[in-house]
Amino acid sequence: MMPKRLVVDGGSAKYHKLTKSSDDGYIDLQFQRPPPKAPYKAIMLATLLFSIGTVLLVVGALLLSGYISAEYSDRTWPVLIIGALMFIPGAYHVRIAYYAFKGYEGYSYDDIPEFD
Repeated sequence: MMPKRLVVDGGSAKYHKLTKSSDDGYIDLQFQRPPPKAPYKAIMLATLLFSIGTVLLVVGALLLSGYISAEYSDRTWPVLIIGALMFIPGAYHVRIAYYAFKGYEGYSYDDIPEFD
């Protein structure tokens, strides 16, 4: 039930003076941050980097060990270096995305950069 209000006549319009109440119009829910959306493009790019980097590292390791005979052995180190350059950031961001998906403390989708 609404509290009684004092009606003040101010010419042609009637104004109501509001009574003092303990409700200031704010609720705690409006100050909470909404859950972050998953950056699907960035996660797919990280998964692609992780996959290709893994394949290049395995092929480079097999070339280096001699299990695969390389006609041009000077291509072994570039394959390993490019594989490492792709594997490291891919694995890092896939790990963050997995932990954020599982809801671990301290991990969020905000830690993954978006590409919009």
